[in-house]
Amino acid sequence: MRIISGKFKGRRISPPKGLPVRPTTDMSKEALFNVLNNHFNFEGLKVLDLFSGTGNISYEFASRGSSPITSVDGDFGCVKFIKQTADEYDFNIAATKSDIFKFLERNNASYDIIFADPPYNFDQKTFEKIVSLIFERNSLNDDGMMVIEHSKYTKLDHMIHFSFKKTYGGSIFSFFEINNATEEVLEENGNGEEE
Repeated sequence: MRIISGKFKGRRISPPKGLPVRPTTDMSKEALFNVLNNHFNFEGLKVLDLFSGTGNISYEFASRGSSPITSVDGDFGCVKFIKQTADEYDFNIAATKSDIFKFLERNNASYDIIFADPPYNFDQKTFEKIVSLIFERNSLNDDGMMVIEHSKYTKLDHMIHFSFKKTYGGSIFSFFEINNATEEVLEENGNGEEE
């Protein structure tokens, strides 16, 4: 796992074996950040990373200057590794061990970017619950963006504030905005396929 851009570009991070994760590939991660780069100056963005796993996405935001970052995962080993890595690189990442749904139900903060990478084998209703909870709790800032990574078997186009999606290999990123002003993103260069 490597950081693809920012202050720590090229730095390799090696999580311990045996963590229950499916990290976002470098190709998909680079494509994701190309899209986000069209919308945001990452410096100082408040980020929430749900189902954060090894912290792959959190480190990418941190390397680009986003702060503070909250990483939430239900696995103790993942949270421990994120805390260790954040300390090593002096990233402003708060790693929290929690059931994601309980975290969202009690969360009162709002964020500029929310990224969620749930297990692909979650059923349709579980994915929908993530989206619903975030907007019910006003967790996304008005000019913010939420991204959910999922497989082609999950459909989120019908959900509230859905904006657009990008397909990279076997992964789909669905993007949500309160203000669906995304015309310029549709012209975004890259390997993603608009659907």
